[in-house]
Amino acid sequence: MTTAIASPRLTLASFSPRAMRAVLDGDLDAAEEELGAAVPRGLRERLGELFERRLAEVDRDPSVLPWVARAMVLTDNLGVRRVIGSVGFHGAPNEDGQVEIGYHVEPGFRRRGFATEAVRALLEWAAAEHGIRRFRASVVPSNEPSLAVVARLGFRQTGVRWDELDGEELVFELDWPEAG
Repeated sequence: MTTAIASPRLTLASFSPRAMRAVLDGDLDAAEEELGAAVPRGLRERLGELFERRLAEVDRDPSVLPWVARAMVLTDNLGVRRVIGSVGFHGAPNEDGQVEIGYHVEPGFRRRGFATEAVRALLEWAAAEHGIRRFRASVVPSNEPSLAVVARLGFRQTGVRWDELDGEELVFELDWPEAG
């Protein structure tokens, strides 16, 4: 079982293989039971491709699970837990000890700092638990909210690349914690 990561407002809970498969199968009751939180309708349409890729990775190497898929779980003032997004790395650290971050915040919860908070918590976890200090993020140039997230966290643009799914992406890197 993958240990959850806590941040001030969120719990970053593992999207276990069972939870991802339940979302892909449209069985939100099973996904909610596995996560212990309400799952938004339409999550399969937004994250289905990602979950299919992550499940294939986890099937090949179960040790990547803590790195690749976490639900951003928000608990409201009545104690209701709901999934408001996802965050994870694109895999375990590469040969240079670097990982690439990805994240998604559900409509209705955007522009409230949840992505920044979740990414910061995941970077801190990777640094504290695994000694990872080099991070990457790739952002489509038109995604202004994501560009703001990486800027707030101190990422610096280091290049441009072509992604088969997203097209042109700006590549950002960060050495954590920032010097100074």
